Amino acid sequence: MHFVFISSLVPVAAPASGYDIANRVIVDALRLIGHKVSVIGFLAPGHEPSAVDDTRLLGRLEVTNARVSALQKLLWLKDAFVHKEPVSVAKMHAATPADIRAALGGFGAVDGLILNSVQLPGAFLDIFRAYPHVFVAHNVEARSAAENANLAGSAITRYLYARDARLLARLEAELCASARHVFTLAEADREGLGVGARSTALPLVTSVTPPDPPKPGGKIYDAGLIGSWSWASNRAGLDWFLGEVAPRLPADISIAVAGGGADPAAASANVDCLGRVPDAREFVRSCRVIPLIARTGTGVQLKTIETFELGLPAVATSVALRGISHIPQNCVTADKAEEFATALTGQIEKARTGDVADGDGREFHALQLQGLKQALAKGLGDWSPHG
Repeated sequence: MHFVFISSLVPVAAPASGYDIANRVIVDALRLIGHKVSVIGFLAPGHEPSAVDDTRLLGRLEVTNARVSALQKLLWLKDAFVHKEPVSVAKMHAATPADIRAALGGFGAVDGLILNSVQLPGAFLDIFRAYPHVFVAHNVEARSAAENANLAGSAITRYLYARDARLLARLEAELCASARHVFTLAEADREGLGVGARSTALPLVTSVTPPDPPKPGGKIYDAGLIGSWSWASNRAGLDWFLGEVAPRLPADISIAVAGGGADPAAASANVDCLGRVPDAREFVRSCRVIPLIARTGTGVQLKTIETFELGLPAVATSVALRGISHIPQNCVTADKAEEFATALTGQIEKARTGDVADGDGREFHALQLQGLKQALAKGLGDWSPHG
């Protein structure tokens, strides 16, 4: 079968964000089970497509609010009101309907489309719904926007998130209704989207290539966190950790926070805010224990999956474990700040003495990848002309 993967951002050669990783893995897994996959979408600055020959670029586009000017944000907001769309969808009008039709026509005959998340599919749904298609819901976007509205610090931000939540709910309902099958990244999101038997949850990996075996030594920090902290849901977890968990930890525990958007002024004396690091995997491998601190959001946490693939000891909130079926033995679950601090202190003490150590994450990866391939085959078999 020949499918076209429709995505705001195309799969890239060196994925870094959770969204980029999920895109790359889903396309790679589709190819592993024997399908031809072509791609249409934008390319973020500083990246290159993972499969140049099979990709039709709509242009280069920076979609992250924290990396654009105030003027660009205002232009996106204007477009959102003009088109009566969520802001993330309005950004996609950097392309025109003619661009979309030309890109689709360049592939010749196709068997169907894979509409990836709401942004680009939502902006041009009138074009895409003419083709048989499935929908990949990375999150329940309307619920995430509503949660961000509740966390917003100003009335204007709260209004804009609430507006997005209303529009996203309608758009997600349209995408789910028109799709022959819906894929989610967490089991709970199937219920959240109301798609029932016409849906399948996709277990994820960070790459279809197995991870390396554990490496002895090389620990620099007791605990390490990494993420894009400018994202509202990520920032909610970091604020909770720095404000309520870190002050409860012994002063001799060293904590590193990597990634853009962290505020050093909010950190305790034993917290080192590193900013962006050259190699995310090398950073987390340099930490004895990984706190997985998600407090809000839907979908799956790619940071959790990467931690488990690397076999690293962890303390995780229940939200950070959403969508994960196989919880490693060296992961402890805690949701209240005091319980989380106690569990993290215990894990670090055990890691220092060798009572808890890095595991071999290749078994976790193999189980996840096998589940991903089976789920994709099941969902596509439900709707494809040859299924």
